[in-house]
Amino acid sequence: MVNAKLLKLPMAAHQHRHEHHQIVIGVRGEADLSIDGAGAHLDTWKACLVPTDARHDYCGNDKNHVLVINLDPLTPAINTPAHADYERMMRVFEKPRTLQMDSRLHGLVQFAAGEFDRAPEHITLRRHLASSILYCMADRITDGQSVTSHRNSISPDTVRHYILRNLHRKITVEDMAGEACLSVSRFHEVFREVAGITPHQFLLQTRLDQATHLLATTTLTVSEISYRTGFSSQSALTNAFRKYKGTTPSRLQIGDRVA
Repeated sequence: MVNAKLLKLPMAAHQHRHEHHQIVIGVRGEADLSIDGAGAHLDTWKACLVPTDARHDYCGNDKNHVLVINLDPLTPAINTPAHADYERMMRVFEKPRTLQMDSRLHGLVQFAAGEFDRAPEHITLRRHLASSILYCMADRITDGQSVTSHRNSISPDTVRHYILRNLHRKITVEDMAGEACLSVSRFHEVFREVAGITPHQFLLQTRLDQATHLLATTTLTVSEISYRTGFSSQSALTNAFRKYKGTTPSRLQIGDRVA
């Protein structure tokens, strides 16, 4: 039997163990888990798989939300060797592990979380969505994909945090690759596979998203916002908005909206 829920982990660390397998998936914010002494940091692109009876500590920041999927170890797919899915499902929970989700799995998790919010009492829907996520993860583990136990793993959230810390200055793909300890070619390849877009597109998208936020929530001038978000000039910011958002910065400014 599979069941799932969307919840917020406490900011203070807690510890427990349970008699069911569990998947903890980052949906918003960040969280930390330690499973039998092995630490893992969760963002919105990672999931932790916790086998039955594994002792684990957990806590999260004030914005964290996680999707928790619980699976009864007596479920036929895990407990019955004759079951068609037995070998695949046994591999999922053979040991604690952290998964780096690709863009498709990330999208499925975010969709499921939205449906959980929309219909919190729809238990059947929750079970079907949780099962879909479980089987998608099992496929990736069987194929040897998306496991974060090697140095080529990339989290788009980690890259985004690096960009935001250095937003006002010029950032190159070489800079981002260096932060991930990868060559430029390998970083480009792995990042595109995980995020679904190129590093340069991701950088531009992050700059535009932050500029949009500042335009909507502050009274800073367009010129100041262009500087703070790393655009070479006010006209460069305006041209980027026209091209990618179909509008101009002035139309999004808080003063114009209020007026």
